[in-house]
Amino acid sequence: MQLTDKVAIVTGAASGIGRATAELFAELGASVVLADWNREAGEQAAEGIRAKGRQAIYCFADLAQEQDVEEMVRAAVGCYGKLNILVNNAAVQILATLTQTSAQDWERMQSVNLRGVFFASKFAIPEMVRAGGGSIVNMSSALGLVGDPDLAAYGAFKGGIIALTKATAVGYGPQGVRVNCICPGDVNTPMVQDYFNNAPDPESFRNEINSKYALRRIAEPGEIAQVAAFLASEASSFMTGSVVVVDGGLTSKCY
Repeated sequence: MQLTDKVAIVTGAASGIGRATAELFAELGASVVLADWNREAGEQAAEGIRAKGRQAIYCFADLAQEQDVEEMVRAAVGCYGKLNILVNNAAVQILATLTQTSAQDWERMQSVNLRGVFFASKFAIPEMVRAGGGSIVNMSSALGLVGDPDLAAYGAFKGGIIALTKATAVGYGPQGVRVNCICPGDVNTPMVQDYFNNAPDPESFRNEINSKYALRRIAEPGEIAQVAAFLASEASSFMTGSVVVVDGGLTSKCY
């Protein structure tokens, strides 16, 4: 799983899975563009990579804004000369049942979680084709495969990512662009911690969630980053259109 001389964009790279992925890609030899709307955290993450002697820059991007996404891709190519890898990781999660979901919340999640993947892929693919091929890794979710009534809209858009992954893989495979997606279960990120914190007793709720997993714990961001690195690298050279479930056995259970 070497990424030497590769150029990668990772969205939502200021924290959680995105940050762990950007750090791992840099360790594996890639030049990394860390894209995020959080300027301070994004700059800190990029500086942390550079402090280790690796190549990284931060780029502000609101994935809901087409112009921001286009400029993100342009910045990567302008700085490093090409683009080989895109990790569509940025996401927004709003806890609500279907009937509790407002039109504004629906639009906010759709604009980042699904439309943002569309925008990033749209602008990245031509650059990957020019570079002789590339790899897109989309971050879906176990909730794109199974239902959680308290995250109805979030699950809908994560399911959309799976469909978009397959269509893009079929459409651009002949041009050397591979597209795969990862479906993690719960991961120990700030977004999931916010989910736990909504419970009356967050620690008890965390323990309850852990008990649902065959491994009796949720994932760490670095564990998902390892799978992203595999899919981005030539180690997965004959994989495209694949849905890789990384959920500690969560969706393997019937009851």
